[in-house]
Amino acid sequence: MTMNRPPSKRRTVRGVVTSDRGAKTITVQVSRRFRHPKYGKMIGYERKVRAHDEADEARVGDTVEVVECRPMSRTKRWRLVRILERNPEAAAVSAVGTEAGAPQQPPQEASPAGGEAAS
Repeated sequence: MTMNRPPSKRRTVRGVVTSDRGAKTITVQVSRRFRHPKYGKMIGYERKVRAHDEADEARVGDTVEVVECRPMSRTKRWRLVRILERNPEAAAVSAVGTEAGAPQQPPQEASPAGGEAAS
């Protein structure tokens, strides 16, 4: 016996990643423009949503598709489906930023002349 499932009623939206600082979490800016039903004026609507990124692969500036899901945490109610378009600037920075096998060193702080602060 095979059971046919009804089509999913979960909303799917597209947006741009504005933050990827959380562990397996991205913040997506979802923009929507529509015409007012009565007055005909174009209305712009923007909203930020938190989405779960299991593989931690989305970067800032990427255009992504997210879908509604069960609550993952207090603020996460969306899940990353796929990356539609990569941000070319972010890809270039990550490729040049670190070389394979090269140790990373913290930035050097400049010390004042003479080693002591003048008062």
